[in-house]
Amino acid sequence: MTTLTISALGQRGEGVAEVDGKRVFVPLTLPGETVDIAIAGERGTLEAIVVPSPHRVAAFCPHFGVCGGCQLQHLDAETYSAFKRGLVETALSHANIDAPVAPLLDARGAGRRRVTLHARKNGAGFMAFHSHDLHPIDRCPILVPALATAPAIARAVYAAVGDCDVSITATLTGLDVAVRPDRKARVERLTPLAQQHAVARLSLDGETVIQAQAPVIRMGNALVEIPPGSFLQATEAAEATLSALVVAGLADSAAIADLFCGVGPFALRLAERTRVYAADSDKAAIAALAQARNKARGLKPLTAERRDLFREPLTAIELNRFDGLVFDPPRAGAEAQVKEIARSKVKTVVAVSCEPKTFARDAKLLVEGGYRLEGVTPVDQFAWSTHVELVGVFRR
Repeated sequence: MTTLTISALGQRGEGVAEVDGKRVFVPLTLPGETVDIAIAGERGTLEAIVVPSPHRVAAFCPHFGVCGGCQLQHLDAETYSAFKRGLVETALSHANIDAPVAPLLDARGAGRRRVTLHARKNGAGFMAFHSHDLHPIDRCPILVPALATAPAIARAVYAAVGDCDVSITATLTGLDVAVRPDRKARVERLTPLAQQHAVARLSLDGETVIQAQAPVIRMGNALVEIPPGSFLQATEAAEATLSALVVAGLADSAAIADLFCGVGPFALRLAERTRVYAADSDKAAIAALAQARNKARGLKPLTAERRDLFREPLTAIELNRFDGLVFDPPRAGAEAQVKEIARSKVKTVVAVSCEPKTFARDAKLLVEGGYRLEGVTPVDQFAWSTHVELVGVFRR
């Protein structure tokens, strides 16, 4: 056992100390704390806290420290906000980009509206902390109340189909349950479960097998029937916050492109005041967006097109018909598309990202192409994790 003092907080939320000139990463510790740890390579396991940090608080979840779902419940509010904002500042600094970073916006709302649980013989839950072993849970306090039964549903699904991953989304019309089983499942075993837990739809490997009613999410003035296993922002509050930042950033734009649009959380809101072109590679998402557009009232022209923006990005010439653009790519970023944006004449670009490092890489391309990064706003929807969402506004 080694006694040492934690000097910093790493980007994965782990305490960092130096031992014999080498860094050691110790989960669940804070800067300034004196701790007893067991060391294995560059990893440290906390044995005891000798002198705690004044910024340490008691975790509100009994599973914290064992369950791998959260990493930061032991931070007080000030330290937590500074850590998440610092993730963005560090990424920009490493890319040599100088831009103001706003204070962290709290977008946790009522909690996460979607969750994926692993269901196995010993229960349903998340992977254990720094492990591939399952840690079963009976509840998760960071979920919306409508998902209180999520662990029970996942256990019931396991009883019917065996090992599986169960994704559950709370919608206006009930729970949307998407199951990825390890083997072919018998649908009749799932029917009682769906009836008992007010499931709106249940799908297996993306195919709907039980549907009482279509799962619906409101986006602006439109209602969207989401596809099975559809991507949504983790919290309803985050979707509203991100959308408000996007709409504000593009307030002066008369023709807007929404790239990597998904089911249309930005496009549908933007189309309430101006014409929008929306593109994404997800066929089901584009179909859902088009259906929502057709049923909504009062929207300006909204074009929804399926297009693989990684393999076939919109060219600079195609982009020149727009004076505003928003893109919200997966965690890998949108390097190919951003290179075309940098060559275009689009006046205002709003970038939404869940990964500060790839955002900074893409931002550098835009800056080199003549854009100025007006500012970045970090948004906290992935509560108590080391992930942060952000919105950056670029102008020529």
